[in-house]
Amino acid sequence: MVNSGGSHLLETSPELLHNLNSSMKLFQLLAILTFLSITGYAQITEIQNIPRDTSYTAYQTWLKLKGDYPEIRIAHSKLPSGVVALQDIVYTTIPETTFGKRDLHLDLFRPVKTGQYPALIMIFGGGWRSGNKSMEIPMAQQIAAKGYVTACIEYRLSPEALYPAAIYDIKAAIRFLRTNAKKFNIEPEKIALSGCSAGGQLAALVGMTNGIKKFDGVEGNSNVSAKVQAIIDIDGILDFTDPNESAKDDNPEKRSAGAYWFGATFKEAPEKWVEASPLIYAGKDTPPILFVNSAQPRFHAGRDSVISILNKHGIYSEIHTIPNTPHSFWLFHPWFEPTANYIVGFLDKILK
Repeated sequence: MVNSGGSHLLETSPELLHNLNSSMKLFQLLAILTFLSITGYAQITEIQNIPRDTSYTAYQTWLKLKGDYPEIRIAHSKLPSGVVALQDIVYTTIPETTFGKRDLHLDLFRPVKTGQYPALIMIFGGGWRSGNKSMEIPMAQQIAAKGYVTACIEYRLSPEALYPAAIYDIKAAIRFLRTNAKKFNIEPEKIALSGCSAGGQLAALVGMTNGIKKFDGVEGNSNVSAKVQAIIDIDGILDFTDPNESAKDDNPEKRSAGAYWFGATFKEAPEKWVEASPLIYAGKDTPPILFVNSAQPRFHAGRDSVISILNKHGIYSEIHTIPNTPHSFWLFHPWFEPTANYIVGFLDKILK
């Protein structure tokens, strides 16, 4: 319309205001994400109202590593013949969380041939903050082709829930698969746990704390055992008090992955960092363990101490440190196949 002075005024309808507000919100979100990617901070997004840090992927890691390791190639998903895939199975539902009712999922791979097989539950890494279950699928598919049921599981990360929620989730996944062993062709007393990086720490902690009530949680099938018969730790630390982990929070503007997961730095809450160290639970009831490590010493923290304890109790362990490797080596060729071979060799020895 035109006012008495002849200047043009915009007639703002409710629909136009809504569109403008939506555009402004989109612009603000894009600006925030751009800032986060430029500064190197975690890329937080929301998926189904759940905050997710999407910064750790195989592709993003490849971009960081290819300058120093030009020969590396991402190991992609490829379902082998003779293997069946069942995806996004809900293994537990948490009725009340900060973000409402929460379903947790797993992807399962099993041989087509009927029978019962040992199972391997696989835990992705990402600093207890990022990553997702799909990162374990290429390895899970290849191991399933060797006569195992493999399950890549989702668990709650630190943007959604702090320690010890992830422990409760993983124990619930073990109980779910043991409860449904017949349905999924699993030998219920032959279940192993593997994990990469943060997932390796989680696999070790979950595998070493069977029967300790404070770690059990109450998610699904609480009357069923969460015990595992073997542990595979791929570059996961076993001692949070190691200075490479505990001494990284001098800069308050750059918190460590551990500080995000515990909700406190080592100085603020040392008891949490100690409690989550698998090293302190190693003993006569610890299952056999396979360690597959990179050439980066930081990710060996606590390993030798755990092995010393296992040796005293006559518990089997293996170590394979792959030379000239970065952290996250398991995601890439030429290290993908050797890692798979180490895993299968160990499982054949312990579970078959």
